[in-house]
Amino acid sequence: MARTDAIVLGAGIVGTAVALHLVKRGLSVALIDRRGPGEETSYGNTGVIVGASVFPTAFPRSLKKIIQVALKQAPEANYHFGDLLKVAPWLISYYNFSTPEKLKDSAVKLRPLMAASVAEHKLLLQESGAMKYLRETGWITLYRSDKAFEAMKPQLEFGAQIGVAMKPLDMAGTMELEPSLAPVFRHSLMWPDVASLSNPLMVTRAYAARFSALGGVFLKGDARKLHRSEGRWRIETDEGPVDSANAVVALGPWAPDVLEPLGIKLPLGIKRGYHRHFSAKGNASLTRPVIDTEYGYAITPMEQGIRLTTGAEFADRDAPPTPVQFDRVLPAARELFPLGEPNEAEPWLGRRPNMPDSLPVLGPAPGQPGLWLSFGHGHWGLTMAGVTGRLIAEMMTGATPFTDPAPYRAERFL
Repeated sequence: MARTDAIVLGAGIVGTAVALHLVKRGLSVALIDRRGPGEETSYGNTGVIVGASVFPTAFPRSLKKIIQVALKQAPEANYHFGDLLKVAPWLISYYNFSTPEKLKDSAVKLRPLMAASVAEHKLLLQESGAMKYLRETGWITLYRSDKAFEAMKPQLEFGAQIGVAMKPLDMAGTMELEPSLAPVFRHSLMWPDVASLSNPLMVTRAYAARFSALGGVFLKGDARKLHRSEGRWRIETDEGPVDSANAVVALGPWAPDVLEPLGIKLPLGIKRGYHRHFSAKGNASLTRPVIDTEYGYAITPMEQGIRLTTGAEFADRDAPPTPVQFDRVLPAARELFPLGEPNEAEPWLGRRPNMPDSLPVLGPAPGQPGLWLSFGHGHWGLTMAGVTGRLIAEMMTGATPFTDPAPYRAERFL
């Protein structure tokens, strides 16, 4: 029987960052996952660390866009008809949290985490010998129509109030930064406080290696076997049982599998998403992530090639993949940038864990002493991993949190 100060369930970027912060504070920590670090949801993202963002990704409010999504004609969204009844309660809640005033409230509450995200990752990257993966080149959001750019202005005005930096660019300014883009857009915004990673999987592995170098232990095990035993938390692993006074659930979309048997039911929704890597034709190059806002996809340079990521798919978490969104966005993506052939036989499927208010769940689990929660980061799991790892570690060790954790507690839904 092994005993530790803390068990962390989930070795994605969030759980690995939590474990690393805990072991840096002198705790003995076991990091548990059924797979290797970073091999699930954390592998497939745009690679952005968004120090600058205004509103969270919202449910569309216009009737025209809702009808387009319902008819499966929207490039940025898809759904499985057979799963609608199952996901409908979460979608309704998500819709209700997508009013302008509630989005402003969420933006203000997210700001302390977002503002510290790049600096916190830089510290971890330096310690882990992984700075070579970091790009501090910002990202660009493109607007193909005057109407789409005008619709952003209220959000940009609010962003300026809360300290989000952005710079409007004309066509010439955009093409100077990314000369391989085609002039198929009318406006763009440059967000200078955004950083990005050229290989998120290798960064998660680097954090895990640093965790191990500091005395942490990574073990293969099934998080669903977490249970109470003699007043402590116990988990069965391939190396035998491990128990601890504290356990952290950082399982992203799989958090309900552990929490619901313990009587904790939170409104976690799943936004499935896909990516695929492509070669670039000729001498074309890309130096930063670019978002084609009206088609809902991103292209970003990765070590594996140009990664094309899709918007959201609403379906059962474990349903078979249906990457039909690639058919909808590939023509637009190839119109914008000279993508060549795909580098993989099939697109990759990931699952974003989203709370309806777009805030993560961080802090003690209600009614379960010694159980801690760190999940529900939505589109910003990579962004907020380092900073939420720090916040969880500060709360668990009795240190003064760098920001008030109250907005992120699970009790807001109970």
